[in-house]
Amino acid sequence: MAYIQLPEGAVGMRGLMAFRPHLAPHLGAFTEGILCIEEGLTKAEREIIGMFVSKLNDCQLCEGVHGAVAACYLADNEALIEQIKEDYENAPISDKLKALLSIAASVQKGGKHVSESQISKARELGATDIEIHDTVIIAATFCFFNRYIDGMGIAAIEDPEVFRQRGKMIAEGLGYAPKK
Repeated sequence: MAYIQLPEGAVGMRGLMAFRPHLAPHLGAFTEGILCIEEGLTKAEREIIGMFVSKLNDCQLCEGVHGAVAACYLADNEALIEQIKEDYENAPISDKLKALLSIAASVQKGGKHVSESQISKARELGATDIEIHDTVIIAATFCFFNRYIDGMGIAAIEDPEVFRQRGKMIAEGLGYAPKK
């Protein structure tokens, strides 16, 4: 149960956006700007970074939704998403993505935890400045959103089918910005 009275039928982040509608276009556009482009990182990689940081932050709602979106972008490969959640270093993903997830994990602890050696390793594995930048901004943004959701007492969702449906809606075009 949320700590505040959200509009009826409005849940999760969309509930918070409905509660403060003047913020919704800004939060949605920003989220679209970091997650819904394919410059450098793929959409799946962007969602994986968000899901991974959400898991580290123990934000079940964001972990579930963004894991489901990533799975949709990966031909519904939920097993891969679970492998990444449990042990990304041994998951069947590129070494470059593993290096970027290491950077994201450091951002989750605090920006000053990112080391030059992590950046160098990511570069050695082919990461561009845009990919490194976007990894950091996605990780930092998810720390913000995770704390926002959890700090408002937004309830966890137990039914994985809800995540699948929401993930499919986002991946197939609903996106993150409220539609007029």
